[in-house]
Amino acid sequence: MTDYIFMWLAAANLIAFLLMVLDKAYAKAGMRRTRESTLLLWAFLGGALGTMLAARLMRHKTRKQPFATCMLISLGVNIILLLPWALGLPGPFFVSALAKIAADA
Repeated sequence: MTDYIFMWLAAANLIAFLLMVLDKAYAKAGMRRTRESTLLLWAFLGGALGTMLAARLMRHKTRKQPFATCMLISLGVNIILLLPWALGLPGPFFVSALAKIAADA
């Protein structure tokens, strides 16, 4: 299960990074931009690190508020949600929850 989580995080961060880079290129070219809601959605779906990294490297949307604050919040939420997996805590919790469900059935 943890392999799938890490694959999802890698994909979400890559997509978020690319969306930010493309949005910067669109802004320079005067083209239609990527919606902030789309950028923030990918940040909240696990791509917060990619979003933050692209923002810093490309100097894109770093001063725009509340977007920059939402990026920081999404990074914090991503870390808080991943911390139990990094510590190996959800495994025993899910096993005991499934055992209880099976016993009740």
